[in-house]
Amino acid sequence: MICFPNAKINIGLNIIRKREDGFHDIESLMYPLRGIIFDAVEIIESKKTKMVISGIPVPGDAEDNLCLKAYNLISKDYSVPKIKIHLHKAIPIGAGLGGGSSDAAFFIRLLSEKFNLNISWGEMHHYARQLGSDCSFFMSNQPAFAEGKGDQLEFMQIDLSGYYIAVIYPDNHINTAKAYSGVTPKIPARSLENDLKKLPLKEWKKYIHNDFEDSVFPQFPELKKIKEKLYSLGAIYASMSGSGSALYGIFKKETKLNLPAGKAGKRFSGYSIWEGKLT
Repeated sequence: MICFPNAKINIGLNIIRKREDGFHDIESLMYPLRGIIFDAVEIIESKKTKMVISGIPVPGDAEDNLCLKAYNLISKDYSVPKIKIHLHKAIPIGAGLGGGSSDAAFFIRLLSEKFNLNISWGEMHHYARQLGSDCSFFMSNQPAFAEGKGDQLEFMQIDLSGYYIAVIYPDNHINTAKAYSGVTPKIPARSLENDLKKLPLKEWKKYIHNDFEDSVFPQFPELKKIKEKLYSLGAIYASMSGSGSALYGIFKKETKLNLPAGKAGKRFSGYSIWEGKLT
């Protein structure tokens, strides 16, 4: 049995305060990129539980992968056979697109479905929260306003269907801890939640900001230039996602940045590009 975990983007991201537990309180809108950027996770019954990873190289030991950690958590509470987990990575790592969290959330649902575990929705979220702040979002995979560590979610009626997105990844791995260290937490002057609910998309450029850009752009000026290029090509809104280094632009019309012969494509030569219609 196989599933295809998708990436997400952050629309606005405020870093409000540092918590006593070492994490930060944030607020951000998470929006799924269904059918645009995705990995593949397959489960096969096996004599021994193991994990195989293909596609983009994943640093570290496969034993530390969130899918295998999810399996170990669930197997404490449910009778689960030994399995082979095949993860094919296409969502870039260290890009702010939530690939690892998505893999884990989709894996939990896949495991329950394959072996008829009938894990309740609440239990799935309980497992997801133990694996990472973004995992809970991917359990529902719907636009949601995130607070706290990013795991307190409220669904938002943000509909970008009909618009097009281009995601640019320049292959810079951003260390999240270092990105946080360069930001001074602060209470924002405006309510991000209210702005997202009330402002038309064309106004987002003025008021909706990712605080990580203040920390990351001085370290990687190339990323700021990518954002500027997206606006020069007609993006209604452009931003870095999460702590980076992927950037995206939202457009009214279909983008063709992957065509290297075109002028637009030449501006992003050498970068990974994903394009598609938002749903």
